Amino acid sequence: MPRLVLGWKEYIDFVDWPLRHVKAKIDTGARTSALDVLSYELNETAAGLTTTLRLALDSRRPDHVEEIVTPVLKMVVVRNSSGICEQRPLVETTLRLGPILKRVRLTITNRANMRFRMILGRKALEEDFLVDVGKKYLLRRKK
Repeated sequence: MPRLVLGWKEYIDFVDWPLRHVKAKIDTGARTSALDVLSYELNETAAGLTTTLRLALDSRRPDHVEEIVTPVLKMVVVRNSSGICEQRPLVETTLRLGPILKRVRLTITNRANMRFRMILGRKALEEDFLVDVGKKYLLRRKK
């Protein structure tokens, strides 16, 4: 099957969560994907570790905060863009990129000082996508 070509930035829908049209940087230099949250809280339950995410991804409505509860696969150590190691929750969700639905793993962190609230790393891209770094928004929103 031919791979879908993405631009260096695209809009992503989170199928499992009420998050749509999230601007993401397609970052082949990053191994893992990362999602910006205002804050998160870890909770031990009978079913295992969960996290409550507090997100404000719409820059036009910063007061609109979404809360999402999702299972944590494990805690991982990630070297951030400043070269500092930090421990982050690793979660899994389904993303829609154009016509493709894909289960991806992503880490949770505060990216408030970064230009993009979502980074889609190469592990999420492998097998399904190619990146044209000279283009952006090649995928059109599904009507």
